[in-house]
Amino acid sequence: MFPRSRPPAAPESFKCKGKLPMRYRRIIAVVIILLLLLLPSAALAKAKKARVKAKQGPPAPILKSAVVVNHNTGATLFAENPDQMIPPASLTKIMTLYLAFEDIQQGKVRPTDLVAVSGKAYATKGTTMFLEKGEKVPLVELIKGIAVFSANDASQAVAEHLGGGNAAEFVARMNLKARELGMTRSRFINPHGLPAKGQVTTARDMMKLSRAYMDRFPECLTIHSMREYTYHNKTQRNRNRLLAHYPGADGIKTGFVCASGYNIIATAKRDNVRMLAVVLGARTPKLRASETERLLDVGFEKVNGSRKQAAVKEEIQPDRDGGSFSKAEPSAVPSSVPASLQAGRIHVLIPSLGSR
Repeated sequence: MFPRSRPPAAPESFKCKGKLPMRYRRIIAVVIILLLLLLPSAALAKAKKARVKAKQGPPAPILKSAVVVNHNTGATLFAENPDQMIPPASLTKIMTLYLAFEDIQQGKVRPTDLVAVSGKAYATKGTTMFLEKGEKVPLVELIKGIAVFSANDASQAVAEHLGGGNAAEFVARMNLKARELGMTRSRFINPHGLPAKGQVTTARDMMKLSRAYMDRFPECLTIHSMREYTYHNKTQRNRNRLLAHYPGADGIKTGFVCASGYNIIATAKRDNVRMLAVVLGARTPKLRASETERLLDVGFEKVNGSRKQAAVKEEIQPDRDGGSFSKAEPSAVPSSVPASLQAGRIHVLIPSLGSR
């Protein structure tokens, strides 16, 4: 027998071109297997994330409640959840200031009266004027501290002073005044707005208070528009960002507690039109400012749009002879504050508001 010969090698043209070595093919196979194993895990993770997101619900709203009013006419130009009850935070202090100005106007107290700082006022937490226990401070200085940088210790001291030594008596007055102003869904528990069970308000109620406050004491904005205030050699800034960034802004008050979010009552005046906005429950101070500016813009745009429509109607108004068309006589521009409401001018009640 002849030995079995090895078959002839295949010609070079028959060999597979570009064929990977065995070790590389094994690596690729392992990678493919791993990818196939990971795909279900990624899908499961994505599904779990979707379930968690659905359970959490939609993202929190930018703000909880808002109202915009043309202060000249009282017309509501925007409203969203205006009757939702929310803790007022430091917007409470507008009522405290209202009663302080009322007592000054009625001659019950004078701006220069010295107010003794009690131990309770001294111990009041949050933003303060750094009042000392036993210190005696002119009422007007406490008013500035409350209006400009929301001093809680000053609010407590004023409440005790005007309540005959009893802050609870003053708070009772706050609630009586709220009923008088038609604030049917508001209740005050303290004079500064620090967290307290049952202390609530609404954007609509705060609008009622703000309009009454500005109507009766129109020059309260002399204080509320101050960018900063110094007491005990400590300068503190007004937290109302609109004063520095929004054209025409000149008041009025900010507030914050965790339960409510960031609140503000803001006003601005342009071309003899005063706009007033109440925004409650913004998520951040920045959103509070930007949303308030946007809503004020909405208000001014609506007023300007109405004015343009009125101007067009005047241009095409027929004359009394029924013939050609003629331009109507311009009407008088209404004052932002009626003359009948000027009696409570605060520059008369409180001299040298801009001092210190």
